[in-house]
Amino acid sequence: MAQLPYIEPEHADPVTKEVYDKAEARFQMVLNIFKITGNAPEIAEKMWEIFFEILREGQITWYQKELLILKATKMGDCLYCVTQHEVVSARLGVTKEKQEDIVGVEYQTSPHYSEDEIAILDLCAHVVLNPEAIPHEVWASVRKHYDDGQIVEIVATIGAYLQVSKFGDALGVELEPVWHGHEPVLFNVEPPASKAAQRHLDHFLSHSPQN
Repeated sequence: MAQLPYIEPEHADPVTKEVYDKAEARFQMVLNIFKITGNAPEIAEKMWEIFFEILREGQITWYQKELLILKATKMGDCLYCVTQHEVVSARLGVTKEKQEDIVGVEYQTSPHYSEDEIAILDLCAHVVLNPEAIPHEVWASVRKHYDDGQIVEIVATIGAYLQVSKFGDALGVELEPVWHGHEPVLFNVEPPASKAAQRHLDHFLSHSPQN
């Protein structure tokens, strides 16, 4: 259950309404995570700019960013982010088989992943687990495929989605009904680690149409 009210578009102030318009243009709807930041318009305006920038082609592709987002948010046990980005990444061409193999270390030997993708997923895993102790060989592999500007964008993408996943989970942001027909992919491969995340998943599945 959300800890704060969702500010609906019809009740949004001008600053929030501009954020909502950008969100709707990008996602075809105003997601609950945007609506909850409507409680602090000036923070929301600045907070979401980085995400609008990330979710587009940059020094690395949006496709590559989606792999990083899936990896980081699955490791963070965030059903809200993972569910949405399973759908978004699929629209960009990430197959179900490729999504399944991103869990754990399966991607390292998966035929669905290229060497450059494996390199950034290894980096992502270490950023989530222990960013101050990333092995030299991981950095060497990343630098083999990416230049300095790309590396900044890679780490910024990982960091941004770690932040937003913890933000959403802390405030109890709920998945919108539009997602209730979606069959989980990553969490089918590996169940949530925490009891709270498992309750969230059980609640999500109980509200799906097939149930």
